[in-house]
Amino acid sequence: MVVRRVFGASINQRCVAASWLALAFLLTLFGSATQAGDGGALKTTNTKAVVELFTSQGCSSCPPADKLLKTYVDRKDVIALSFPVDYWDYLGWQDTYASQMNTQRQRAYARARGDGSVYTPQAVVNGISHFVGSSKSKIDDCIKRDLQKGLGASQVPMRFSYEGDQFVVETGPTKKDLKENQLMLWIIAVQKSGTVNISRGENSGHKFTYYNIVRGMTPIGSWDGTPKTIKVSAKTVFKPHADTYLALLQKGSSGPIIGASWLSK
Repeated sequence: MVVRRVFGASINQRCVAASWLALAFLLTLFGSATQAGDGGALKTTNTKAVVELFTSQGCSSCPPADKLLKTYVDRKDVIALSFPVDYWDYLGWQDTYASQMNTQRQRAYARARGDGSVYTPQAVVNGISHFVGSSKSKIDDCIKRDLQKGLGASQVPMRFSYEGDQFVVETGPTKKDLKENQLMLWIIAVQKSGTVNISRGENSGHKFTYYNIVRGMTPIGSWDGTPKTIKVSAKTVFKPHADTYLALLQKGSSGPIIGASWLSK
């Protein structure tokens, strides 16, 4: 298996500036989201880890990792997400699910870790550790180790629901001292599955199915570590092709993940 790596993959400075300006605008916009209640009723949370797979339809070493991700999608103790990236499009096939947002998220993780390691398939567990996305034993060991240490998305109780025309995110108290200014609450738009016939590039002639494909991420505000109920208009976070949504609590845009909840039916 050949892992596709990117060397010297720094983001263009104008793109970075534009991204942060966009983020600031969104935070200002969603600052009008109403906050009510104290979320005090949330006492417990399901134990879970978050596995993010950075992958590409144009990467010949990615299909085994995409297949492995499906096994995590089926687990109740794991939230598994596919983040298709766009930097292999020049190889002859333009990834139909890829976005620059996903690529920037992967590179932000590399900067936060300080190792600059960007490649496909790359799995990031709980926003902290990274492994080759098809390395089941390493990913499993990391999930087990993090859960034993109390890391991952079980640190903050969360409930995510839909009421009328609003998304409602409820957070309980932290299990640890996590009160920081850069705790960010995100709503992630997810397409549950999609099948693609690839006609060019390294995977030409193959048909693959992808699962829990991220179609957009919207920051809806910072969190101060206290129980809260946050409401935001659904139309402000709606993304075409998404058929479910996830609330994610993370340190900044590329730090450890401390809470997560799928949209309840």
